[in-house]
Amino acid sequence: MSQDNPIRLFVSHLYAPDDDYHRVFEYLEGSRNFFYINLSTPENPPRSFDKESVKEHLRAQMINAEAVLVTSGIYANDPVMIEFQALYAKACDKPLIVLEPFGTAQPVPPQLKRLADEVVPWNERELADAIRRQARHEETARWDTIEFKLD
Repeated sequence: MSQDNPIRLFVSHLYAPDDDYHRVFEYLEGSRNFFYINLSTPENPPRSFDKESVKEHLRAQMINAEAVLVTSGIYANDPVMIEFQALYAKACDKPLIVLEPFGTAQPVPPQLKRLADEVVPWNERELADAIRRQARHEETARWDTIEFKLD
């Protein structure tokens, strides 16, 4: 992955304002040397909001993605559409990364957990590493150096 070859990413949405959706990009923007293209377009809803039109619009956004990211906190808002996005990712053989619910101790819904290739917490580094692993099969082993003094 480089600036010239960013990861194509689809992030789940329901065409409605959602804090978790925006938070994903805040985390990714804070990650050093992580380049991506967001294929999600929640700001551009389909002309008709019947279920089939919405599904077709979502399929068009997801088709070129290298990885699909589902924020599990949005699941309760519309389980059918979020499961559709997860199932479509799996049907297209795209890796599915599920983020744990933000700021709560609630578990990831079992339906999403079963489909996930990887479940990650809200952590900038773990999120970026999971996307790298799942989308490009890049090894992400990093070492932290901790300096301390012994007295």
